[in-house]
Amino acid sequence: METKTNKPANYDFENIVDILIRLVMLYVLISLCFDILKPFGNILLWAAVIALAVYPGYIYFVKLFRGRKIAASVFITILMLAVLIIPSWLITESMISGIGSIRGFYSQGQPLFQAPSAVTKNWPAIAKPVADLVDLASVNLKGLTMQFKDQLEVAGNWLFTELAGIGKSILQFLASIFLAGVFLVYSEPISKSILKIFKKVAGKNGEKFASISVITVRNVFKGVIGVALIQATLASIGFFIAGVPYAGLWSVICLITSIIQLGVWIIAIPVSIYMFTVTGTLNATIFAIWMIFVSLSDNIVKPILLGRGSPVPMMVIFLGSIGGFIYIGFIGLFLGAIVLSIGYKLFMVWVEIES
Repeated sequence: METKTNKPANYDFENIVDILIRLVMLYVLISLCFDILKPFGNILLWAAVIALAVYPGYIYFVKLFRGRKIAASVFITILMLAVLIIPSWLITESMISGIGSIRGFYSQGQPLFQAPSAVTKNWPAIAKPVADLVDLASVNLKGLTMQFKDQLEVAGNWLFTELAGIGKSILQFLASIFLAGVFLVYSEPISKSILKIFKKVAGKNGEKFASISVITVRNVFKGVIGVALIQATLASIGFFIAGVPYAGLWSVICLITSIIQLGVWIIAIPVSIYMFTVTGTLNATIFAIWMIFVSLSDNIVKPILLGRGSPVPMMVIFLGSIGGFIYIGFIGLFLGAIVLSIGYKLFMVWVEIES
């Protein structure tokens, strides 16, 4: 015979209430922790990305400094700061002065560009609209703005709002680099803790997911962000040496278009055409050849920098960069591409895992 155990009627109710109270307390605790760390979220995330990306170099410097981890971390941190601060200062200063000049020219009714030379009269019909646009800007800037008033108002408000956040983003980059240096010193215990978290969340596949995440971060950092920085730097050198007006502003736009996988040619082509209208043929030709090299350089640099593992589709990088830019500003160009790439790779690995 089977014996039935009779339990009090309110037993299940008490268990449910007990579980609900625990869940509410856990939710409140997690929410408070999230709110406290939220102001530092972008900095912490970017610091983790930088630490993962430069870790192989850190190991090399540790060997070079005979096992002194702190010395290696300080050296690589100073190196990254030098690489970031000097170009950022030059480009930001040029960009700010360029924006100020545009406003000054507009308010005083002065021409925005140098008038195109007479050689543009012999240009083919396909290039004539560009010359006419430059000519109008050089003669009647206010007339140009009135002609494209609605488009310029929308684009201008968006552009100035986003570019205003570049200074804040640079400070975030600086803080992230310092924090990445700390992460590198404690990389071994941090790696073990993260691996435990992956195993706790993903079970037996945790180690595989962790490995895929690390590889994806390094690939995107080097193959996308690294290439974009190199292309933008090369383009910036060309802009400054050739004497292109508002060189800093064009350099930042080249960085953006390169990160979102559109390439620098979008800026290189119209700027090269403009240079042919206002400068000598030799100077404009050299500049155009340089910009062709810069536009094609990703075909050379990307295979060198791209590590092992299947590449992330261009559309994922594009959506991640644009979405991150809209969501958290300039720094989102970098973080958005990396975060969405990690999500994509982990999802594809999860789909391929047999139940």
